[in-house]
Amino acid sequence: MFDIGASELLVIAIVAILVIGPKDMPMALRTAGRWIGKIRRVSSHFRSGLDTMIREAELEDMEKKWKAQNEAIMARSTGEEMAGPLAPPDAIDTTDGDAEAEKPASAESRAAPPEEKHKPTAEPQLPLDPPAGKD
Repeated sequence: MFDIGASELLVIAIVAILVIGPKDMPMALRTAGRWIGKIRRVSSHFRSGLDTMIREAELEDMEKKWKAQNEAIMARSTGEEMAGPLAPPDAIDTTDGDAEAEKPASAESRAAPPEEKHKPTAEPQLPLDPPAGKD
């Protein structure tokens, strides 16, 4: 990082021993170690914060792309394709439950059950979208 060679470290150690003295050297090295540790923790915290911000920005970009693709797909499909066929009026039973037990089932009703109506939603949500109203 600082590109300090062995001869430069030796000069720094000799100057430190002369200035600080051999008696106070252990305490000075402990203090320097604490400072270096604090600097490393702060830099790693800063780096992890930047990484988190970058990841969130990338996720937002991906969500925008997915939403645009989803809207394009929804625009291409028609409402009729999504709603499905409606049940014929004669398949709707308006009698009560007891009368139905006596009445035999028609061939059409035995062939295929009526399909459920699908209501298209106003805006489809992706799994990564936060629930509406919790902003």
